[in-house]
Amino acid sequence: MSEQAFPKAAEADVALLLEGTFPYVSGGVSSWVNQIIRAFPHIRFALVFLGSRRSDYGEPRYALPDNVVHLETHFMHDDLGRHGIEVAPRAGNMEAFARVVALHEAFRQKGTPDLSAFEALASELMPGGSLTSEDFLHSEQAWGFISANYRRFCTDPSFVDYFWTVRIMHLPLWMLARVAKELIPVRALHTISTGYAGFLGALLARSRGIPLILSEHGIYTKERKIDLYQSEWIRDNRNVFQKDSTELSYFRTMWIHFFEWLGRMCYDAADPIIALYENNRLRQVADGARAERTFNIPNGVAIGRLSALRAKRADHIPPVLCLIGRVVPIKDVKTFIRAMRILLNRMPEAEGWIAGPEDEDPGYARECRELAEGLGLGDRFRFLGFQKIDELMPKIGITVLSSISEALPLVILEGYAAGVPALATDVGSCRQLVYGLGEEDRALGAAGRVVGIADPQAFAEAAIELLQPDNWHAAQAAGIARVEKYYADYMMFDRYREVYDRALTAPVASAAEAAPLRCPVHRKEGG
Repeated sequence: MSEQAFPKAAEADVALLLEGTFPYVSGGVSSWVNQIIRAFPHIRFALVFLGSRRSDYGEPRYALPDNVVHLETHFMHDDLGRHGIEVAPRAGNMEAFARVVALHEAFRQKGTPDLSAFEALASELMPGGSLTSEDFLHSEQAWGFISANYRRFCTDPSFVDYFWTVRIMHLPLWMLARVAKELIPVRALHTISTGYAGFLGALLARSRGIPLILSEHGIYTKERKIDLYQSEWIRDNRNVFQKDSTELSYFRTMWIHFFEWLGRMCYDAADPIIALYENNRLRQVADGARAERTFNIPNGVAIGRLSALRAKRADHIPPVLCLIGRVVPIKDVKTFIRAMRILLNRMPEAEGWIAGPEDEDPGYARECRELAEGLGLGDRFRFLGFQKIDELMPKIGITVLSSISEALPLVILEGYAAGVPALATDVGSCRQLVYGLGEEDRALGAAGRVVGIADPQAFAEAAIELLQPDNWHAAQAAGIARVEKYYADYMMFDRYREVYDRALTAPVASAAEAAPLRCPVHRKEGG
């Protein structure tokens, strides 16, 4: 579907704010979004997709459900190139930049954050506000502010890198403010993360007085920290004598603080704030969410459809370990590959499969293929690309997950429903899914095995143990019982029906009641 063919509407019921996910990126979160939309055919959804650059995405990976009446796409870093063709001298608004200074001072304070400066400044980003993108890019006030902060705080000697980091970090906020102004009328907002999408959600909720629902699968700030720790594009120009081995580079620290504050603004505006499991809910509270607004709704899968796949399984246990997911660093595919080398030394009949797209991080995918080749795995290890779950599940013996970060993985639940035990790292809710939560759940037994992060030896040993027939059949029975009792999709849909009913029947607040934002122009919102 070309972007020209995307559905457009004059209004909708719920705006889903989607950063880097459905419908362009396949994976657990996108599958969940697809589930939710299709579960409520009476609700008219408007989708606002936020991405990095248009060139980073191909065609949509999902067919749009009929009740998606509106879809718009915005690419935050494409927008960066639209500025600066004609630059006229400008002084900048002194009062607006004074608020910028006050905001950054608030950022550096410890204890309970004061969001009033952030909220007041956010309104000035809106079209018609006193802090324009042109002022940010080209004014004397902006140059003075950036230069002063560099001299006062930056521990990296490169002013050029500091200057461009500040620009790249903040400029998308003006694009998002424009999106917020122009989005069609909706009755409620639902953001699937904090970050830039959450910032947009907060702008819309505060300015229009409509409810904002936040559903976090992973914790956005935590996942961005992992990305930032691993990223190679963030420079560290300090020499060996200037570096402290225990200290993050200044630019990584800047990005982390930026995403933390975007998260706090979203938490302040959202009600309810939904997590997938208890540890993530507690993390939300620790990061600034009000505890009374938070609760858990675990993922659910289509038991009826997936349970039919059990009849398609062969009588024997296929010694096939399959990682179903994107080939990206956070999935730690390399640990799975190394574990397969150890496993094959003892079980030559075993196979390892990767079923997922490789285009999100082609460099990492290439490294994984080279590692498999270098370890001599040959035809015992296969990269299958994207596969349909219904065709894949009857052919595999273990669903594997080697990630360094997860929330509540749908793929493990889908495997259970199809009769496949799991082998997972001890991340997110994986221990809860495998061994149970609470006495009644734990009594169902272990539905697989859980091992430590980045431990190929433990991974291989657990796989060998799990593939023993008695262990495998016990794990299969436990997984089926657990998913049917606690993780059926209708249970999740019932909870979200209550959430949507509450949001869609809430009275629209006045601007004064909504929040302290003061915007001269009505605005709106749009991953």
